[in-house]
Amino acid sequence: MLGQRRTLTELAAPSTQGKPQWDLIVIGGGITGAGVMLEAARRGHRVLLLEQTDFAWGTSSRSSKMVHGGLRYIAQGDIALTRHSLLERERLLNELPGLVERATYLFPLRKGVFPGRWPMKAVLWLYDFLAGIRDHRYLDRAQLLKRVPGLQDQDLTGAMCYTDALTDDCRLVMRTLLEGARHGGLAQNYARVVKAVQCENGEEGFAVTVEDRVSGEQSTLKARAVVSATGAWADRFSGAQARVRPLRGSHLFIDPAVLSVSDCLTVMHPDDGRPVFVFPWEGVTCVGTTDLDHPQDMDVEAAASDREVVYLLKLINTQFPGRNVTREHIYSTIAGVRPVIASGKGVDPSKERRDHAVWGDNGIVTVSGGKLTTFRLIALDALLATGLIDDGDHRRSQKSKTRSFEPLQDAPGAVEAFLHADQADSAFIRWVLAHESVVHLDDLMLRRTRLGLIKPAAGIAVLATLRGQIQQALGWTDSQWDKELVRYREIHQRFYGVPKPETDTSKASPAAEVQEQQAG
Repeated sequence: MLGQRRTLTELAAPSTQGKPQWDLIVIGGGITGAGVMLEAARRGHRVLLLEQTDFAWGTSSRSSKMVHGGLRYIAQGDIALTRHSLLERERLLNELPGLVERATYLFPLRKGVFPGRWPMKAVLWLYDFLAGIRDHRYLDRAQLLKRVPGLQDQDLTGAMCYTDALTDDCRLVMRTLLEGARHGGLAQNYARVVKAVQCENGEEGFAVTVEDRVSGEQSTLKARAVVSATGAWADRFSGAQARVRPLRGSHLFIDPAVLSVSDCLTVMHPDDGRPVFVFPWEGVTCVGTTDLDHPQDMDVEAAASDREVVYLLKLINTQFPGRNVTREHIYSTIAGVRPVIASGKGVDPSKERRDHAVWGDNGIVTVSGGKLTTFRLIALDALLATGLIDDGDHRRSQKSKTRSFEPLQDAPGAVEAFLHADQADSAFIRWVLAHESVVHLDDLMLRRTRLGLIKPAAGIAVLATLRGQIQQALGWTDSQWDKELVRYREIHQRFYGVPKPETDTSKASPAAEVQEQQAG
């Protein structure tokens, strides 16, 4: 298990025979970094992962929660990415039931609106073929309205029905880290890498200067290889020309009493025709995403803008005209910054490809881009670039049927089957506090659990019932508790709450924001 955080002195303890302490240091605690840690640890390498804030603090806790091939990648002609994604989806469905689950998706069809039934049927035939399953069918108008009561029925002819998968992205990261730890890997949150350089005077490997953001301690660690898996921050350590285009995507979590769906819907926005998902997730209804350039400071948490909230509310109330969903029905919001490899062509954000890239400068391997679904394949590409695996291992591992995950012994059921678990269960909370390196309340409420997203008022009522258990496990005094509670409330209000309305409503849409960015 990850256990409690270690001191930098412990992490810098000299190895035997004068070798670097670590075979590999991974910078970044999102899904890509966690995947690199797991694949390296499974091969017996001494691997340390360092994350400057909390595990999955960035994009990996703010995705659309989907483990999927991506129908739009077929439309863009990227058959290879779709196939790899679908095969990895099937692997994860098999290995992590309860954390990755097959879900029904509906694509409503409307008269005179592209794509129609037959183009969609052709795409879904290929989609299923690439996945090695047959799982799509047509629903007529009556069948669709029975499954989705309240859906706008004007010009509605039916829907194509198929399956993909849903997950909890943050728990997928934690589960991957836990698996890596079982194989001997170590992971440390709130450990910021200040610099990473090749060792001098003929010494092997790299010197990585690390700041412990809890204690303020600073130390230099040694490693044979370094992988920077920092997502949207990738250009900081690459030493090469900037390659990442940060794109923000935001979601709303809606009170299910007002808007409830049992299937995942893909519906078109009335303003720009973009597909947006409306789907059930951990007891609430999630709506998203947007797709905008994010020029803001990357060290400040991303937050949904008022324009994005207005945009998504318009979609909801257009597609479900009788629901009258307002800001007051939004429990919380999230905004994630996707590390998309820029084409350099200035294309619309939604048209950028979602491939990953691996590159290097001064010996440090940088990996960025890609999809949540394909994190294992991305990790293998990064390890190949470091030289820790060879071409043969890389080819065999890509096609290997060997399981990446095995059930965790002695862990509460919620660790493995999180999607339908009681996230406030005492045994689960006790285990998380003991084994998952919780430092702050927001770690617990927003990432180890999602109580701060799926409960009204930031989950403060639930938090009050957990206070004694948390204080005892973390050794907090009443004063420390009060400080942590203030910190959590401020973070939630600023970055996960509903932004104040803009006064100029003529600009209140992501489409207007894109036009302003292009004009600038």
